[in-house]
Amino acid sequence: MSHFNKTEQDDWMTVYLKYLLFVFNFFFWVGGAAVMAVGIWTLVEKSDYLNILASSTFAVSACILIFAGGLVMITGFLGFCAIIREQRSCLSAYFSMLLLIFLIELVAGVLAYVYYQRLSQVLKQHLTRTLTENYALPGKTHITHSVDRLQQDFKCCGSNSSDDWQHSIYILSVESSGRVVPDSCCKTVTFKCGKRDHPSNIYKVEGGCITKLEQFLADHLLIMGAVGIGVACLQSCGMIFTCCLHRRIKMNSY
Repeated sequence: MSHFNKTEQDDWMTVYLKYLLFVFNFFFWVGGAAVMAVGIWTLVEKSDYLNILASSTFAVSACILIFAGGLVMITGFLGFCAIIREQRSCLSAYFSMLLLIFLIELVAGVLAYVYYQRLSQVLKQHLTRTLTENYALPGKTHITHSVDRLQQDFKCCGSNSSDDWQHSIYILSVESSGRVVPDSCCKTVTFKCGKRDHPSNIYKVEGGCITKLEQFLADHLLIMGAVGIGVACLQSCGMIFTCCLHRRIKMNSY
């Protein structure tokens, strides 16, 4: 009778762990989809801004998130198979995949943190040089488009102020047709509207585009970090549940 009760209790614990791991795996799969979505959104929607960044760390972090998110979704299906079949080999593979994804997300998190610490310095060093040396030059169409979009989206003009454009190769050349700032600095963009730099015509923002872009990137890194931490916490629970179920199945097999 005592042996029967113990066996029944072991079976109940196994079923309980299976359902617990099944629920976790569902949310883990959803979390993977969210991680992938954030990474894709960063590269697709914000690709123009990435063109004017000196460092590729931001883009690399987004790519790692996409890879990790895809791996999470694949691992989620493996998890469902492992739970249903109750095979220790499948559970071991599932645990290994969870650990691998955790390490990948850890690398992405470290990269994002390092980039966040250097963000202000990188922007100050690179953005002014990009505006003055690369804007509207042959072969730099993608940078020109990125700068124009940056100034229109953030309603700013110049790296630190509109005065930065006075040192631009483009503004000093005949191609500018007498413009003192690019037309994308104008509140209402019209042909050659950049000839007039009065505050009523162009954006005069304290701190220029650097302040706006730095805040945008910082907020975006925060989103990436929050999503990554959330999924990492889920993974920690999942690895614990997987170990418990693996141990329970091993005990029941004896």
